[in-house]
Amino acid sequence: MLCEERFFEIYGRSPEGISFSPYRICPIGAHSDHNLGKITGFSIDKGIHMAYGPKQNGVVEVTSLQFPKRAQWHIKSIPASPVHDWADYLRGAVWALSKRHPLSVGLCGVIEGSLPIGGLSSSAAVILAFLSALCHVNAVSLSASELIETAFDAEKNYVGVNVGTLDQSCEVLGKKDHLLYLDTRDGSFELIPTPANMKPYQIAIFFSGLEHSLVGSKYNMRVDELRAGVYALQALAGMEYGKFNEANARYVPFEVYKQYKDRLPLPWARRCEHWYTEFQRVEAGAEAWRRGDIAEYGRLSFESGWSSIHNWESGAPEQIRLYEIMRETDGIYGGRFSGAGFKGCCIALIDPAYAESIREHVTAEYLKAFPHLEGKYSFHLCRSADGVQL
Repeated sequence: MLCEERFFEIYGRSPEGISFSPYRICPIGAHSDHNLGKITGFSIDKGIHMAYGPKQNGVVEVTSLQFPKRAQWHIKSIPASPVHDWADYLRGAVWALSKRHPLSVGLCGVIEGSLPIGGLSSSAAVILAFLSALCHVNAVSLSASELIETAFDAEKNYVGVNVGTLDQSCEVLGKKDHLLYLDTRDGSFELIPTPANMKPYQIAIFFSGLEHSLVGSKYNMRVDELRAGVYALQALAGMEYGKFNEANARYVPFEVYKQYKDRLPLPWARRCEHWYTEFQRVEAGAEAWRRGDIAEYGRLSFESGWSSIHNWESGAPEQIRLYEIMRETDGIYGGRFSGAGFKGCCIALIDPAYAESIREHVTAEYLKAFPHLEGKYSFHLCRSADGVQL
């Protein structure tokens, strides 16, 4: 493992441990968790590894194999606001964990990602892998729910991205050969086993070749537009409402949306349309998986992707073309953008028998449209996997 080799090169000794957090995919349930929707997803067998060792002087010193410049600070001296570099997610993890547990031991570490960055919630995976290491050296024990909440706190309240708990939940609660069906309102979830009668499937990742950043994207704006629509619906329906940031689609019935949607500004109406229809798709998708109907589950995932383009209005032209090619390709059950949908990648559930022809066809068609991305675009096959090991 490269992170282990690099750790030895830097520190002249073997790491005390190697933490791992898987990436995640969410075929149905996108742009929903920030307003307490439901999601379906998987953790996958690719992710973030971190080779690490303790530093008794309280210094945190971390190198990334994906980014230049080593990050360093003292565990009791976190900047009050983000520095706006790759290590903000790690500082946020220290900030969030130290509110819950006293920390005195720092660490040195090397972080390695097993896939290109963008669209698989690498930010949450980095936080979780780092938190696992930080907890270990400080003898802190977290439950699954505490780990999810701490990682969520770091990304939302320190880094400043209006995320929900989808990413962290998939990466912690995921189980190999099971679909995670999660209600982000209360954290209740079900792990639905892959039925024996289901057709075989693998997970395909199509990287657009574009870099991806939630902080610099329109992600936060879209969440605010949805919240604005919900706030207006509450007023139009005569419902009680308070602060803008407390407006939440989960607490406004679908019937209220249907009655007043034509009175909303079009952008707000479209964001609401996506949220409410995605909620219905998740419920239908969970039932399709339960009965072994991967074709229907895939169809709903394609529909989710369509809504992301037309209602949530996300996706770079490259991603939209990737999605269109996927819909035209034999052997793909369904798929959509992954992550926030601003750059990054597309994911798909595919029939393994078609894996090679899918790779060849999608690659050829995509590079025909964007030849300058040759060498940056990539195709990867994955499987479902267990989540973070506590």
